[in-house]
Amino acid sequence: MRILCLVTDAFGGHGGISKFNRDLLTSLCSHPGVAEVVAVPRLLPRAPGALPPRLTYVTSGLNGKVSYVLALLRILLRRDRFDLVLCGHINLTPLSFLCRMANGAPLALVVHGIDAWQPTRSRLTNYLVGRIDALVSVSEYTVKRFRAWSPTGKARFYIQPNSVDLRLFAPAPRDPDLVQRYGLGDKVVLMTLGRLDSKARAKGFDEVLEVLPALRREIPNLVYLIAGDGRDRGRLEQKVASLGVEDLVVFTGMVAEDEKAAHYCLADAYVMPSGGEGFGIVLLEAMACGIPTVASKTDGSREALRDGLLGTLVDPGNPREIIEAVKHALKQEPRVPEGLDYFSSTNFQTRVHRLFDAIVQGAR
Repeated sequence: MRILCLVTDAFGGHGGISKFNRDLLTSLCSHPGVAEVVAVPRLLPRAPGALPPRLTYVTSGLNGKVSYVLALLRILLRRDRFDLVLCGHINLTPLSFLCRMANGAPLALVVHGIDAWQPTRSRLTNYLVGRIDALVSVSEYTVKRFRAWSPTGKARFYIQPNSVDLRLFAPAPRDPDLVQRYGLGDKVVLMTLGRLDSKARAKGFDEVLEVLPALRREIPNLVYLIAGDGRDRGRLEQKVASLGVEDLVVFTGMVAEDEKAAHYCLADAYVMPSGGEGFGIVLLEAMACGIPTVASKTDGSREALRDGLLGTLVDPGNPREIIEAVKHALKQEPRVPEGLDYFSSTNFQTRVHRLFDAIVQGAR
């Protein structure tokens, strides 16, 4: 069987959705019943590196919407037969539906989080999501938010949580070069990693900043490491100044993929009281590095922490709860929580194989 995948980015990309897509494509290519996976990315920020066997990575559609449409049309005009069309982002639904019509193959839409929690700006997209054959979501929470507005018709729903590579993310001593770079010394380090998004502002950076004045009274050598970059950095820097905590906050800028694990290992606690996470792969990565983790009970983060089994859940709107959770996390010994292997790469692959079989068989 052959699969056509429309994705925003995957190999050569950066961030949680890109990582999910890489894992998904790799797992599909490893399915014994799959002859070829054809993936068409919209973006390719970096060289894609080594690609899995049986993956055809079409990069002729990278120079804008017109180029992307033309790349898909060239594929369709070859009249190659596909057994499944996989839409990797809700905004690609119209083009994915065109591919579905050309092939008569079932269409599965993958949703991740805030991108699918409310209607899109496109009436066509909002209409077509009601005609998909299957919905794949990283969390039950995102399914609930999606179904609250979308006319999903007879679509079948599948949960495919994110995964973490336990070989790449593991406990390790603090990297002395990074300690020197950020001036951490004998500091007690809180950390949040994520894109500083000026639109969503939902990673929990603000909530942590607001409790720093109270925390410093009990932990005078505290430092908050904000790892990542984005258009909201300027506003956050102004907020740091207005709170009078400039000496407590370090902005790292964008963190390269090959330095992420070392950055997690700088932390004594990973704190992300978010309000807009569909899942939160960074939570898995931090826990895999043995870092005690605090996350939100009000979004998809709850599922990443398996309802509190793997870490501490808080209400991001309750500062006192955040403070107590941080203090509790700092008392914990660094360790990989038992049960984290539920999200291992091996289990991810097994779930993808079952998911593919269920979608294809259900369409027959």
